[in-house]
Amino acid sequence: MDSMAAIRQTFFQECEEQLSEMELGLLAMDEGNADSETVNAVFRAVHSIKGGAGAFKLSQLVQFAHTFETALDHVRGGKLTPTPDVMKVMLRAADVLADLVEASRDGREINEASYEGIAADVKALTVVDGVEEVEEPIDFQPTVIDFGLPEISVEAAPVANALHEYHINFTPRAELYDNANEAVLVLRELNRLGTMQATCDASAIPSLDEVDPNGAYLSWSVSLSSEAEISSVREVFEFVEGEAELAIETDGQAEVSDADIAALLAQALGSTSAEAPTTMLEMPVEAGQEESAPKQEMSPTETPSSEPAAVHVLSVEAAKPEAKIASVPTQTTIRVEFDRVDRLINLVGELVINQAMLSQRVIEANFAGSSSVVIGLEELEQLTREIQESVMAIRAQPVKPMFQRMSRTVREVADATGKEVRLKTEGEATEVDKTVVERLAEPLTHMIRNAVDHGIEAPEVRLAAGKPAEGTVRLTAAHRSGRIVIEISDDGAGVNRQKVLASAIKKGLIPADAQLSDSDIDNLLFLPGFSTAATISNISGRGVGMDVVKRSIQALGGRISISSRPGLGSTFSMSLPLTLAVLDGMAVSVAGQTLVVPLTAIVETLKPKKTDIHGLGAEGRVMSIRETFVPLIDLGAELGFRDTPAQPENSVAILVETGGGTRNALLVDSIQDQRQVVIKSLEANYGTVAGIAAATILGDGRVALILDVDALVTASFEESLSGELHYGTGG
Repeated sequence: MDSMAAIRQTFFQECEEQLSEMELGLLAMDEGNADSETVNAVFRAVHSIKGGAGAFKLSQLVQFAHTFETALDHVRGGKLTPTPDVMKVMLRAADVLADLVEASRDGREINEASYEGIAADVKALTVVDGVEEVEEPIDFQPTVIDFGLPEISVEAAPVANALHEYHINFTPRAELYDNANEAVLVLRELNRLGTMQATCDASAIPSLDEVDPNGAYLSWSVSLSSEAEISSVREVFEFVEGEAELAIETDGQAEVSDADIAALLAQALGSTSAEAPTTMLEMPVEAGQEESAPKQEMSPTETPSSEPAAVHVLSVEAAKPEAKIASVPTQTTIRVEFDRVDRLINLVGELVINQAMLSQRVIEANFAGSSSVVIGLEELEQLTREIQESVMAIRAQPVKPMFQRMSRTVREVADATGKEVRLKTEGEATEVDKTVVERLAEPLTHMIRNAVDHGIEAPEVRLAAGKPAEGTVRLTAAHRSGRIVIEISDDGAGVNRQKVLASAIKKGLIPADAQLSDSDIDNLLFLPGFSTAATISNISGRGVGMDVVKRSIQALGGRISISSRPGLGSTFSMSLPLTLAVLDGMAVSVAGQTLVVPLTAIVETLKPKKTDIHGLGAEGRVMSIRETFVPLIDLGAELGFRDTPAQPENSVAILVETGGGTRNALLVDSIQDQRQVVIKSLEANYGTVAGIAAATILGDGRVALILDVDALVTASFEESLSGELHYGTGG
């Protein structure tokens, strides 16, 4: 039972990959790229899901996948053209197929009424000249294999004279099955060449509890009588070349082994270096020959008429000095439980902390800078950092799967609102920590729904404004300055600032006489309880959404900003850390406390002059920097570490930039150094502290707080107001 459960789990993991491949192909077809390779990829994905579902008797999933597969087969065969209307049905079918896979995985009961409508629409696509194609009944039955009777005789059509006798040893490797090939198909093709007798060797099969579902344990010994030449026999194995061990003996002459070929080529080419570049060298070799010189290259499909029948064309790896072509290594992957990777991440974090503690002890011991201990410690620090970066790369994953899920959200909201919307994505290969991806999915879904519901206009409104009826939502991701930036933009009407301002005043969120800039009005969208929807629906209108998005992004250590142009659309930009495990920061001293400022937020550091400081209001201060003024925030006073303000001329100013692009200067007593710190959750171990993102452990064992720069700037801005307006700028 445990083995079957593991196989079932593997099947559903593969289903996720197949669904992703299917979605990617369908979106490409919807864009007009319906080439045969793309269509075949979608067909194979649906076919693979159907086949695996049949093995587990998931009849409803099998039946729907079969209906979907039939329509795709019509596209492959040219009977059905993937028009926009056809693709709309197929994309909906893909959504239903994903739902059925999820329900089957979770063991939920499937209501046939939930997919009967779309199944009927898909079947309607297969109607040709008013006649619906009759689908063959699907009946998956387990195949019983009796390994006690391994010999199978297959009679083929009688062959004429001039028969060749072939003896073939065929041992598939796991790669053959990984690439969706089947040994039985190879044997079937051999059978078409003549009279074949195949014997299966099952001696390598381990006990059931040791069976690897992805392994390969069977091999075949085949005797074939055929008029076909050796080239035709080898063509049968063309698609599994490199994925199986193969030896062919014909008319009593055996092909040389791989070891013999290697020795032969080494002698023939005069090369014995094991490190020489490898390439594919095709050359004829006489069977049983011990030494030979290189001969003319041939295609595997050619048969030399002047050579005896025992001369074969082999494809082998060998050194070829005149053509140094580097071989491309095959990329292999393994599946590892996330808990194990998370455990490894935590251990590496502890290693970083202990390395920092060791460095602190060496400093306290006053070792000379040239001592072997200090040199060894520096090497340990470099090695620790490399290990940390390598381990973090294991947990990094591309945002592509999350981006693909958003296309379904766009389709659903567009259908519900009667709009025509297309999602375009860029930067799907951008990698980020798996934890960040998982926690980003929900706020990203909120923003996509808002972009379609509030941003994109109705088709008739767009046409009246001179725009195409179909709106566009763009979702992009990129790495910038050690962070990941994700942007959601639309080509809609933009933020209606008069409507936003009136709604905020009506709800009592701001005073009626508040003087706000365009940026301030745009940021009202992030206030709790704010909404401009006239009616409440299942999409919007309850005042829950963007404030939740902002809190979720801030909880990830990120920031969010908005820019909008009336009539041209809006762009929401999110800046997030690449990982939630470590960060590079600047350690500073404030009123006897050590704090860490994230390095990504720092623009520059400088020593203020008394003439650069100017008063603002009752208690506010600004600092003059290159003909501009920035607010000055005293960290010690802001965090409650001291009651009296610090003297700027005796302190250090750190110029920081928030997600909204605004700049502020943080006043600290001194700068200690720049270091990599391990992030420890403050909420999980203590509680939420305003202006603090997390904590870390220093080399001396003390706990240091990691600043949330955006939250500090927002809090300082709120305090500088009269107390009637409570919102922040800069995300």
